[in-house]
Amino acid sequence: MKTRVGAVLAAGALAIGSLAIAGPTASAAPGVTATFAKAQDWGSGFEGKFTITNGGPNAITSWKVEFDLPAGTSLGSYWDALITRTGDHYVATNREYNGNVGVNASASFGFVGTGSGAPLNCTVNGAPCTGGGGGDTTAPTAPANLRVTGTTSGSVSLAWNASSDNVGVTAYDVHRGTSVTTVTGTTATVSGLAPGTTYQFTVKARDAAGNASGPSNQVSATTQTGPAPGGRGAPYLFLGWGNPPAPQTVMNATGVKWFTMAFVLAQGGCNPAWDGNRPLTGGIDANAIAQIRAAGGDVVPSFGGWSGNKLGPNCSTPQALAGAYQKVIDAYALKAIDIDIENTDEFENATVQDRILEALKIVKQNNPGIQTIVTIPTTRTGPNSWGNRLIERANALGANIDVFTIMPFDFGSSDIRTDTINATVGLKDKLKSTFGWSDAVAFSHAGISGMNGLSDQREVTTTATWTALRDWAKSNGLGRFSFWAVNRDRGGCDGQVSSNCSGVAQPDWEFTRITAGF
Repeated sequence: MKTRVGAVLAAGALAIGSLAIAGPTASAAPGVTATFAKAQDWGSGFEGKFTITNGGPNAITSWKVEFDLPAGTSLGSYWDALITRTGDHYVATNREYNGNVGVNASASFGFVGTGSGAPLNCTVNGAPCTGGGGGDTTAPTAPANLRVTGTTSGSVSLAWNASSDNVGVTAYDVHRGTSVTTVTGTTATVSGLAPGTTYQFTVKARDAAGNASGPSNQVSATTQTGPAPGGRGAPYLFLGWGNPPAPQTVMNATGVKWFTMAFVLAQGGCNPAWDGNRPLTGGIDANAIAQIRAAGGDVVPSFGGWSGNKLGPNCSTPQALAGAYQKVIDAYALKAIDIDIENTDEFENATVQDRILEALKIVKQNNPGIQTIVTIPTTRTGPNSWGNRLIERANALGANIDVFTIMPFDFGSSDIRTDTINATVGLKDKLKSTFGWSDAVAFSHAGISGMNGLSDQREVTTTATWTALRDWAKSNGLGRFSFWAVNRDRGGCDGQVSSNCSGVAQPDWEFTRITAGF
């Protein structure tokens, strides 16, 4: 019985030549083809299968299938082949038991992929997968009039004229250095870019046989310097809980300018309301926002949280969810929003994760310059599998999230300072590997949202610890530094976990004052 052989490709861990390839060098065979199909597809990933078929005239003793995977799609475990990787390019060669393929016979191999793409630029034994050495070898003409149609702090939108023989074109590849974004139409948005940075782009056309045109004209684009600093030092203020203070009192005492206002939930289906029951206009929340702005500050409304009836599960489509977000954006002319994705109804739900990310992509398109923040739980070493999935899907969907914030508390810590730093470095590393960013750019898209004083699990964050974490976050250029919550930023209940004081010795509003220095 044939043994199913598995392996895992870690990002950057394998290079061509790192696995021994048995057998003689494969040569082109006119009748050899390779076809790909998805045996299973669950949205965030799939099981793929290649079938190598020998149509003759001679038997082959080995085979080699080469292909690319588009941005946002990658290969994980595999079987019945040896696979090596360079960037987005993969080379699969036969195992010792399935290299011999007689005339009119076939062999196959499979793999598990993340993302939603499919293999591109396929060759088998050096010839197009569609039909050996006698296949199409004529490249399309190059696209023309590549132009920039828009920029944000993290993306560039492009358009171009189709190849003159567009009838045979199956895809367009947008090149930025060694990075490639593949689309089927004549527009693309390249995301995951650094603010205030100049990039160069070209585009090539590609046909079904994998033939690529020459490059279009090159264009340069500079991303915007970034939205208003709503994602930076903005602690949470919750007006429905914990003896909420007057925001102007806190602002005058600490110098803080921004607050993250909690929480926007669902009221009667896909309708946003504060805490699910207070109106967007005419209530205590709108009044507090007016006071904050009158004092020279601003707010970041936060959608979701741990409990309550949330918009993500209640809005049935990304478009409906984006519409709910838009109602709040329009009510306050917002510069930034925070989506606090927690619990099994949103964080541990693949469908709702994708719905939120697709809705935020729509929000970005409809509100140029707005900052989008997602806030998620973490382990002591970085995001868990659900957090990693959310980051990977944000990339695959082109959601263009500005800041990914982790909540380093209630995660079994006995040393909040060390564990918060380790968790944030883990987040940075995940952003770096997923988006291809440098350390500095990845840190700029990362954030910390802690819990002042005693957490629910009685983890301890003192004012000295919070100061050290703020200084570390500043020195590494993080995009956000926040905590839960201003309501708890008071002394007087040492050793207690409370909604209106921190449980540690402190002057009133000291955590807010420290955060204001971020």
